[in-house]
Amino acid sequence: MRNLKLLIEYEGTAYHGWQIQPGVRTVQGVIEEKLSLLLQHPVRLKGASRTDRGVHALGQVANFFTSNPMDLSTIQRALNALLPPDIVIKEVEEVPTDFHARFSAKSKVYEYWILNRPFPSALWRRFCWHIPQPLELEAMRRCSEILLGEHDFSSFRLSGDKSSHSWRRVLRARWRREEELLIFEIEANAFLRGMVRGVVGTLVEAGRGKISPEGFLEILEARDRRKAAATAPPQGLILKEIRY
Repeated sequence: MRNLKLLIEYEGTAYHGWQIQPGVRTVQGVIEEKLSLLLQHPVRLKGASRTDRGVHALGQVANFFTSNPMDLSTIQRALNALLPPDIVIKEVEEVPTDFHARFSAKSKVYEYWILNRPFPSALWRRFCWHIPQPLELEAMRRCSEILLGEHDFSSFRLSGDKSSHSWRRVLRARWRREEELLIFEIEANAFLRGMVRGVVGTLVEAGRGKISPEGFLEILEARDRRKAAATAPPQGLILKEIRY
């Protein structure tokens, strides 16, 4: 029995998130269906991150077990031929039997893209949050530094999160500007459901001059979702990388 690891890129617009759910189209469900057809046996993927509806991925990772001897390059080529164009298998790799896409991960990296200019984009509308008012990038950077280290992130989690605890360790949180795009990159050992979007929504309020670094710290320490700003929309969020 082989344990195979997939590196996956997808546009999440047409899907109800990664995780398989009855009655709706999900990324996991589509890949499992095509893999089962290709390998001629039922396949169940173990995904590294359960991205929400409308969220994209450049570096999602999943693994599965198979007794089929098909070579890796053939699996990749044939699977990509079966999948819709908004899901692409970038790599197929055989890994040790104890590898688990989620539990073997050391950290996860997300990016959030904001288009900060007066008018929207026809081409980028599915991949960014358009904010027409100018944002103060330095104010957002100062608040982002507060995220570093280990904290209880209850103030930024979505309702329905089933994590056993809400403490997470943030290793990196920084903003960069690429012309009219403001890009937030955050790396942590793990994330709560909706945590990145909750953080970004509140950082944007700092960029609008409505929250100071002291106020941001108070929101974090309150451990109360009602204290934070509205959750940022899903289309700007991209799962960039899983690190092992």
